[in-house]
Amino acid sequence: MENFDVIVVGGGPAGLSAAISAVRAGMKTVVIERGDYPGTKNVMGGILYTNATNMIVPEFWKEAPLERPIIEQRFAMLSGDQAFMAGFRDPAWEAEPYNAHSVLRVPFDRWLAQQTEKAGAMIITETLVEDLLYKDDQVIGVRTGRAQGDLEAKVVILAEGVNNFLAVKAKLANPLKTETVAVTVKEIIALPKETIEDRFCLEKGQGATIELYGDATAGMMGVGFIYTNRESISLGVGALLEPLIRQHWTPNDLIENLKSKPYVKRLLQGGETKEYLAHLIPEGGYNYVPKLYRQGVMVVGDTAMLLNSLHREGSNLAMISGKIAGEVAAESIQKGDTSEKAMAVYDTRLRDSFVLKDLYHYRHMGKFFENNPHILTVYPQVLSQAARMYLTADGTPKKQRQKEIMKMVFENRSKIGLIRDIKNAWRALL
Repeated sequence: MENFDVIVVGGGPAGLSAAISAVRAGMKTVVIERGDYPGTKNVMGGILYTNATNMIVPEFWKEAPLERPIIEQRFAMLSGDQAFMAGFRDPAWEAEPYNAHSVLRVPFDRWLAQQTEKAGAMIITETLVEDLLYKDDQVIGVRTGRAQGDLEAKVVILAEGVNNFLAVKAKLANPLKTETVAVTVKEIIALPKETIEDRFCLEKGQGATIELYGDATAGMMGVGFIYTNRESISLGVGALLEPLIRQHWTPNDLIENLKSKPYVKRLLQGGETKEYLAHLIPEGGYNYVPKLYRQGVMVVGDTAMLLNSLHREGSNLAMISGKIAGEVAAESIQKGDTSEKAMAVYDTRLRDSFVLKDLYHYRHMGKFFENNPHILTVYPQVLSQAARMYLTADGTPKKQRQKEIMKMVFENRSKIGLIRDIKNAWRALL
């Protein structure tokens, strides 16, 4: 067997970040990716946050294949043909240090893989890791699907994505459940850059995002999104797998429902679909984070359920978890101790970071929406009706109109129900 200090399973942002951290600390490191090249098996909405990425590749924005710096973020509650919207714009986000960029995953992951190789790590593609290798209870490497494909290592980092087969085999995680994963489907729709900037009220090169709730997912727990690229739009939508199965919806049903909304249809007018992607993403939150380590093994990124869906943060959590895991692996190997106690340092550092602190803060969010499905059906309708009534000038005195709005609100949701919803939302989200 060929011997390595660190083997990373998976060539996404988490795995590549782990490899970069380990190899920079002097570790002989290899990344094993089952796709043709890093990025082919990965799907994300397409927003890359600067702070976390800069920790992995300093000043990455000077050479990475980025699309547009995001200077505006909008939010829309859809109800039928109506849309209730809010947003925030800060042109300062267009200057260094940027807050975030839109990216296309395949070219970005390829670039990050190149940085990993430049740092000194090896990347093996088109190779499936079938299991971990053990000596007694000690992990000593991985078994691949290739002939004579066993590789030895002192530490293995699992960055296999949401499909956590190896983590389950290692008795670190439980098999996926329909209530802990979401189906996300995305289209890349080509549009001239001038058209994009005109429709989204952007200056040359600027980018914007829109998050869409309510009827964007037909009231199911999930979200739609629109991100502006240089000469295309990333349009996507995700919803929990369990209600999709219950309502007999396919991923294509999800995105066609979103594209049928007048507000969305207008933004896409004249565009041509270039790519269609569908993927599972982790949605279990803090309560479903698996055990993150055992002797010689650590779990990072989507495999560890590290996704903050409320704030649309996944890639930055993945990168930071990978960075910490790579550092802990190097420190443990240098000390000659890769025991479970040594790996526990990874868990401690991750809990001290924003990654698990944020997930812990929103640990009740999933249960809140599960127990209150009307939040994504009743309230978008109430907000839209209230806005229409308030903004319609038809000669009705404003005091009377305000009474009519309050009557409409309490017809759709009782006073007790409204107070209960506010109380439960406060506990879950704040």
